[in-house]
Amino acid sequence: MKILHLDVNHPILIDSLNNLGYTNDEDYISTKKDIIKKIKEYDGIIIRSRFAIDKKFINHAINLKFIARVGSGIENIDFNYAISKNIKIISSPEGNSNAVGEHAMGLLLSLANNINKSSNEVRNGVWQREKNRGFEIENKTISILGLGNTGKSFVKKLSSFNCNVIYFDINNSIETPYARSSTLKEIFENTDILSLHLPLTEKTKNLVNKTFIYKFKKPFFLINTSRGNIVNTTDMLDALNSKQILGAGLDVLDIENVSFMSLDKNVNSSFKKLKNLDNVIITPHIAGWTNESKIKLAETIVEKIVKNFRL
Repeated sequence: MKILHLDVNHPILIDSLNNLGYTNDEDYISTKKDIIKKIKEYDGIIIRSRFAIDKKFINHAINLKFIARVGSGIENIDFNYAISKNIKIISSPEGNSNAVGEHAMGLLLSLANNINKSSNEVRNGVWQREKNRGFEIENKTISILGLGNTGKSFVKKLSSFNCNVIYFDINNSIETPYARSSTLKEIFENTDILSLHLPLTEKTKNLVNKTFIYKFKKPFFLINTSRGNIVNTTDMLDALNSKQILGAGLDVLDIENVSFMSLDKNVNSSFKKLKNLDNVIITPHIAGWTNESKIKLAETIVEKIVKNFRL
């Protein structure tokens, strides 16, 4: 079985596949157009987010048996079309779920205790204690939208904070001992902190918009470690200014380019305003980006390839 690697990952990924007898080629620089010319030679491809695997690409991949995405989201793959061509889609959300859960926890604690804001002030010679008085997570209602791998990881970490954790997921069969299943109505009525752990789909794109935000009965804090396009940045900015959103911890933005490796060249005015708010923390899509997760993501992909396509 011949596999083409399109993004650099931990060496354990290729080393393990080589040791198991798979043939591995690497191409991290060719254009998508050039890769299309040779993709018919391969049984499998392994990618992160370098470019979209669309119908045109799939139509040229006449021998492709699987597409493996190192990470959780698969929005850069035309899933339904690939499945219709009998191509298996493999992802590895288990590999970085702990990292994302820890990062979400860090964003929340930083917002609750004004850690980033006060640290920046002290660096500039300002010593403000009363203005940086924070709040405790204990007894707050924390609502989770999406109880997949990262959502489960986050609620487990919240379990020691003696807070009320509720969740909503369209999959009614998902359960966890660390949170209680809820309705959107209850979430709108009781939330103090909202954390997003959703995949990007047509239904979730732009979900957190003005209409959604003002359904909440109380002002709330927002954490987003899922995908930037789930939140309408302009509407979030307006809600921050009106104090309907009290603060935001954002690891993802709607102006990231398709690879997630940089911001779009045409940075919008909303972002320029957002980055200057001291109750907003922005990190560069690194929630799942740890030394440990890099290894675990690679190991997960190897395990799933071997399980589905054992030589």
